[in-house]
Amino acid sequence: MANPAVRYEVTATRYRPKTFDELAGQEFVVSTIKNSLNSGQIAHAYLFSGPRGCGKTSAARILARSLNCSANDKGKVSEGPCGICDNCRAISQSASMDVLEIDGASNNSVNDVRQIKDEVLFPPQTGRYKVYIIDEVHMLSTSAFNALLKTIEEPPPYIVFIFATTELHKVPATIKSRCQQFNFRLIPVETIQGILKKICAENGIKADDDALFWIARESTGSMRDAFTLFDQVVSFSRGDDGASVYIRSELIREKLGIIGLEKLNALAEACAANDAPLSFALTDEILGSGVAIEQFIIDFSGYYRSLLLLKNGVTRESILGYRPALFSLKALEAYDSIRLEQALDILLDCYRDVRYSVSPRFELETAVSKLTWLNKWVSPAELKEAIDDARSVMASAGKTGAAPKAGVSRNDEVQTAPVSFSSEVPAPKSYNGADDKRSLTDEFNRMLAAKGNNQGISSEPSNQEEDVPMWSSAVRKTQNENIPEVENVLSVIPGTIVP
Repeated sequence: MANPAVRYEVTATRYRPKTFDELAGQEFVVSTIKNSLNSGQIAHAYLFSGPRGCGKTSAARILARSLNCSANDKGKVSEGPCGICDNCRAISQSASMDVLEIDGASNNSVNDVRQIKDEVLFPPQTGRYKVYIIDEVHMLSTSAFNALLKTIEEPPPYIVFIFATTELHKVPATIKSRCQQFNFRLIPVETIQGILKKICAENGIKADDDALFWIARESTGSMRDAFTLFDQVVSFSRGDDGASVYIRSELIREKLGIIGLEKLNALAEACAANDAPLSFALTDEILGSGVAIEQFIIDFSGYYRSLLLLKNGVTRESILGYRPALFSLKALEAYDSIRLEQALDILLDCYRDVRYSVSPRFELETAVSKLTWLNKWVSPAELKEAIDDARSVMASAGKTGAAPKAGVSRNDEVQTAPVSFSSEVPAPKSYNGADDKRSLTDEFNRMLAAKGNNQGISSEPSNQEEDVPMWSSAVRKTQNENIPEVENVLSVIPGTIVP
């Protein structure tokens, strides 16, 4: 049992970077600040921007310690703060009067800024610089920004402002132009996974690589989010003795309600095989295990995204989320890129519709039903290509006349009219897919019955408008005689069955 007198410290606080070398994933920021410290070119205002948890506040504190570190007087500026002098320890413990950290969200009025303007007149007490770190600076009001302009443009030589924000676009341009800007980036998944492995080794924690990779991937580039999720996983991964910890992927899925890749593979294979009953059964099993509908859609969308990337040659594990060999080969071979893009559209539309649906489960089951006939779906691009091919076949049929057969008179010969797609050709009556239920095969049979006879075919149009076939102006043939061009036209259109 843990000693209650010993205060627990979360991983994010315990492993907060204390030097520039410990600042992960921000090599450009580190090298630039180090060079400015070595050359003595200290700016009077810095603006750190970037996503949450990527090290903006930590970098501001490291810079503040470097500016006031006693070891910098001895030529150790490039190494950053020493961490052992009085100034470094006071700043680390938030006890220094020369480094003031202000929350811009709660101190955003013009009166707060006026207080800062009054304080900058007093020089630092123990260090060389008086540093103001204003976090979430974009939360300041317009009046507060205006009151701060003159101060950050021409401050006393011992004043340094460090601003940090996650929403750079909300910071006025007048503030940006007075600061040196540094854009912090998301930390790569491999870097986060390596840091977590190091922490596990230092604390005697046993962990699977797949489990740590999942934690790093779910953190979406934020080191703080990774530490928070890591602490949560460690809390339910302890053994019965309360001391040993073993982080496993299976336990994470069970405790956090995450869909495993095995279930996603099985569901995708069922959809690829057009097996709707099995797809619905697997969906019910996944939902019955406690997975939220929104999380289900997110995980399944990510699965089809990974298949689309694999289809286009992307095999990087950090992008796919899993090793390429773990994805179902049947599901990958069943679809092409067009069908996978349509699957993503179906699931993303489902995620948007779930928020306003009477029954979110109905929306999900409808999306799964659409995925079971996904391989029968025809894209607009494929339909246009089929129509263009049909035009080419029919145009070829119009230019090439059929040779007369032996024993057959010239009147019995197949007569083929040239194909014309000009605007003068009248459109068929009521062919909108709803009122007219005729298929292309029926149209050709109707054409043959209306125009074909043993003596020849008249070129005069029929007065019975409802019996005029759609393609009567393009192809004419005698009754009971097979024309290969007709079957060619039907064969190039997806979904058409040639009798």
